Amino acid sequence: MNDDFLNAILDNPIKAIADFYAGCLNENDRAKAYVNDELHLTGEQATEQQVGFADRTLGKQIPQRRIKRGREVRDALVEAGLYKANGREVMRGRVTVSIVNEQGNIIGIRGYKIDAHASGQDVITVGQSEPAISPATQVPVATTEEPTTKQTKDTKTDDSDELIIEDNQIIFIRDDRRYRIRGLEKNKSTLTLKVNLMASRDELVHMDTLDLVKARSRTSFIKATATELYTDADTIKKDIGTLLLKLEALQSDRIAALKQPARIEVKLSDEEQREALALLRSPNLLERIVADMDACGIVGESTNKLAGYLAATSRKLAKPLAIVIQSSSSAGKTSLMDAVLSMMPTEDVNRFSGMTGQSLFYLESDSIRHKILAIAEDEGIRQASYALKLLQSEGELRHATVGRGEDGRSQTQEHHVEGPTQIFLTTTALDIDEELINRCLILTVDESDSQTDAIQSKQRESFTHDFTEHGYLAGQLKRLHQNAQRLLQPVEVFNPFATQLTFPNHKTRMRRDHIKYLTLINTIAFLHQHQRTIHSAQQGDISTEFINVEPGDIAIANGIAGEVLGRSLDELAPQTRNLLGRLHDFIDSNSRSIGLPRDAFRFTRRDVREAIHWSDSQIQKHLGRLVDLEYVLVHRGRNGQRYVYELLYGGEGREGQPFLMGLIDPAKLKTPATTTKTSTPLVETSTP
Repeated sequence: MNDDFLNAILDNPIKAIADFYAGCLNENDRAKAYVNDELHLTGEQATEQQVGFADRTLGKQIPQRRIKRGREVRDALVEAGLYKANGREVMRGRVTVSIVNEQGNIIGIRGYKIDAHASGQDVITVGQSEPAISPATQVPVATTEEPTTKQTKDTKTDDSDELIIEDNQIIFIRDDRRYRIRGLEKNKSTLTLKVNLMASRDELVHMDTLDLVKARSRTSFIKATATELYTDADTIKKDIGTLLLKLEALQSDRIAALKQPARIEVKLSDEEQREALALLRSPNLLERIVADMDACGIVGESTNKLAGYLAATSRKLAKPLAIVIQSSSSAGKTSLMDAVLSMMPTEDVNRFSGMTGQSLFYLESDSIRHKILAIAEDEGIRQASYALKLLQSEGELRHATVGRGEDGRSQTQEHHVEGPTQIFLTTTALDIDEELINRCLILTVDESDSQTDAIQSKQRESFTHDFTEHGYLAGQLKRLHQNAQRLLQPVEVFNPFATQLTFPNHKTRMRRDHIKYLTLINTIAFLHQHQRTIHSAQQGDISTEFINVEPGDIAIANGIAGEVLGRSLDELAPQTRNLLGRLHDFIDSNSRSIGLPRDAFRFTRRDVREAIHWSDSQIQKHLGRLVDLEYVLVHRGRNGQRYVYELLYGGEGREGQPFLMGLIDPAKLKTPATTTKTSTPLVETSTP
């Protein structure tokens, strides 16, 4: 401590502090800029007129109040008006200008507020407010009551109660007391407010970790802080009360922000848009998709790749298609999933290795809406199968739990997860929940020797130098398809041919397969939206934009459904397949001769025996197999009645390809009639 400085304060506080402030001006660039820009003084003029800056270092030059010498000096400063009774420096954070009389003696100090953390008026004066010398030699100042226009514009009112957030910590200043808060971001609930809190005053410090929500913790901290900082406990209590309210408001804002899922918006350049639109408008779009996936390294599996791509695209529809890739271990199901997902925008894919039974219910409300939910391996599916079934059937999840409310009491809390969501699964299990499987398209990986040979050939290529160029091309193709997916708009799809379509109906599970088939058709049309006419319909106040399904979409869907939902004649024994072919020819010729539709024609075993001249035991054996495999349907025959049959098979798949019985030939579809007006007019316009 400088005894001469302390003696000077006791002798003439105003002059001593003015001299001290004058010596601090050159250490602060902001203060010097204020002197030059606002007071219009050069450096020499500022030195001559003893302009200074209260840089908060005065308290370090004075002993603490608990020391006798410190009390004497601080009392002298309080009496001179330079310190407040609570120990705060009056001019703290201000540019100071000495007020001198005719004899050149300093009789007062005027302070200009330039620090946002300084409290009080913009201009304050300590000591004599008016100089006794000519105004021409004194610094021009604004009056205390009327700040200058610039000061009014740039300076806020007292902001000492505001929180200052910097470097992962929060600062709160009240007069000469400073509070530093750390760890607020770790609190994820409004029921806790555990922080590391350090209180300081001059060189005195007290720090503790406490939960500000708990009254006992606050009381203990207030008592300890008042003791360590030599401050009245009521003052600290008011500080902590104000701080608590501000931290609670800040914490609520942070928690609300955390609950908002991060939105990823990808903006495409003009060139990227042109390339993506060129792909979507390609007349052989589906062939391009398969070819591009081949180029990315996935060989074979053409139907599976196309079905997976379409299912992933259906995420944008109201009823997306769910996919399960089922195969033995190491057959390539994960590679197929990876290939499909790599073509989809990353912001639309949520991928998990597994999940617990309740995890889906606690997702953010719209975090999976119109997105892909991909889960690998059956163990990841098993626990969550119930939630996945609900999500697929109902398009949303609603779950009620008991939790703590804001008042700490137990209360019912509802969790709502919005759909629809496209579900993409892989599994090696054969006994997956039947209810879940019935809601999905099942893709079976090709496990033939020829497919294995093709995969091994591709694997060998990956170890060559040419693979680097191949990887670059694959990356470009993936980005192209991702951008094309981003350009697909959420337009409605209507099927004007829907009432003419046919589908097998001899099993109740066909009801769900029928929906998959119709959704597959709509997805194909949706993917081709940039090649279709966009229609708009107005009904009342509701306006809808839509595109229509075309016969070509149905033809493509029939081919995919035949392979994905259908079967192959290879599953039949040679003699059974021979009987099926003869039955088809027999029914075809006889139904045509009597003018009866095939699906209305009925026959008995005797009719078959007389037509193909097989023995009754042969017909009974092989016809029974066809009944078991649902190629033939029994209408009656039990309880002494004669057996009467219907042939469900329509001649498909004779070359060994998979097929689905009962689908109409798109060539036989009739162009639907135009929409007629109803009592509520439906105004329809078209724009190419």
